[in-house]
Amino acid sequence: MSHSDIPVEPAVLITIIGETVLQDRIVRLLKSHNVTGYTISQVQGEGGHGRRLSDISGYNTNIQIKTIVSLEISDALLCALKEEQGKHGLVAFRHPIEAFY
Repeated sequence: MSHSDIPVEPAVLITIIGETVLQDRIVRLLKSHNVTGYTISQVQGEGGHGRRLSDISGYNTNIQIKTIVSLEISDALLCALKEEQGKHGLVAFRHPIEAFY
């Protein structure tokens, strides 16, 4: 199989880690940019906003949201997410990938 036969295209994987209270807001943001697929996981960790143990459902917990988008949409999402950063614990990063989706 040659490289040109592999059914992938350039894309961007965005990972967003933030306080659980941001989940609905982030999902609305994704949908407003016509993002049709994403994965949400409960996560634990420690960072600049303290330790997140996910000990009580929805309190002092973090979520991780992953989605695959175009470079242009990733730019728009990261700019919008940056505006939320000062109000809540939130980090977002992206990786260039090849994917079919």
